[in-house]
Amino acid sequence: MPDFFDVSRHFTPEERAIRDTVRAFVDGRVAPSVGDHFEKGTFPTELIPEMAGLGLLGCNLHGYGCAGLSEIGYGLVMQELERGDSGIRSFASVQGGLVMYPIHTFGSDAQKDRYLPKMAKGEIIGCFGLTEPDWGSNPGGMRTVARDDGDSYVLNGNKRWITNGNLAHVALVWAKVGGPDGEVRGFLVPTDTKGFEARLIHKKMSLRASVTSELILEDVRIPKDAVLPGVRGMKGPLSCLTSARFGIAWGVIGAASACFDCAVDYAKHRVQFAGKPIASHQIVQAKLAEMLTQITNMQLLALELSRLKSEHAARPVQVSLVKRHNARAALEIARVCRDILGGNGVTLEYPVMRHMCNLETVFTYEGTHDIHTLILGQEITGIAAFE
Repeated sequence: MPDFFDVSRHFTPEERAIRDTVRAFVDGRVAPSVGDHFEKGTFPTELIPEMAGLGLLGCNLHGYGCAGLSEIGYGLVMQELERGDSGIRSFASVQGGLVMYPIHTFGSDAQKDRYLPKMAKGEIIGCFGLTEPDWGSNPGGMRTVARDDGDSYVLNGNKRWITNGNLAHVALVWAKVGGPDGEVRGFLVPTDTKGFEARLIHKKMSLRASVTSELILEDVRIPKDAVLPGVRGMKGPLSCLTSARFGIAWGVIGAASACFDCAVDYAKHRVQFAGKPIASHQIVQAKLAEMLTQITNMQLLALELSRLKSEHAARPVQVSLVKRHNARAALEIARVCRDILGGNGVTLEYPVMRHMCNLETVFTYEGTHDIHTLILGQEITGIAAFE
């Protein structure tokens, strides 16, 4: 994996150890089979206990059986998992960053005790229900509502593009209390509750080794102690997205590096014109040099963001900048690597096309490139251009 500026010298021995452990797991357990899962459109559920056994679920949280890794350690876990496949990283990212994190941060003691230890062990899988069919980039427009009915709430609505939806035992559903103008709250909904249904989304051309679902809630009745007590309004889901975006900023480094390493190896061995490898030609070397520069930029941005986050000084707009830059750079790198591999680049014998397809989704989810552009534009000018 390229490390042109020797960024790893800043890692602690523990951080290097967890990186190497997850790298070995990805090389030994993910890489050999993930192409087949991508082709079939299935998620390798057999890896969940192994990921849990390595302490990868909610690994930057403290207590409740979580590993308590540093922010850099967490980022390196996401990087190595996505070096295998974005779908594998997405599973861990949703479990830890979008479900365990809000329970850990905003949940009651009873909710933490009930869910977090089993989620860390992979015995309970979670999903995060925010995006709706008509409300993606503007989640505040959600139409899912929760009606107060005495000692319980009754939820009605739809969520879409929900990672882990059909695997989940509990769904963290964000809904407006009382009606479309009500206050947003987070509800922990067991997926075996009457009226709850998860429908698998088929025919995806991206994130095929990942479970993506639509959630339907029809008069789903849950007790009032299922509400996250520690947060109200859009601060709840948006803080979760900030946490997940941080993981993505690191994760896409892994995907980009996997493509780069593959392209370098291929270019050294692919012989064309006068019996020379294509790596000897100037235009290929120029492409490799540019990609190495971009990966180095990605690494330095992620490292500095991690330092800010560990000091509790990182701002959401800074996370937006790094997610925006790194996701775009990774997608561009994957496309150039596909070009270097020529026709071979479109097959699953090599990882490049799979990563390229996955990165089209990563470019979009957890805030599209354009939305993060407008977030930065508002920060620069003080003017919101969203509407």
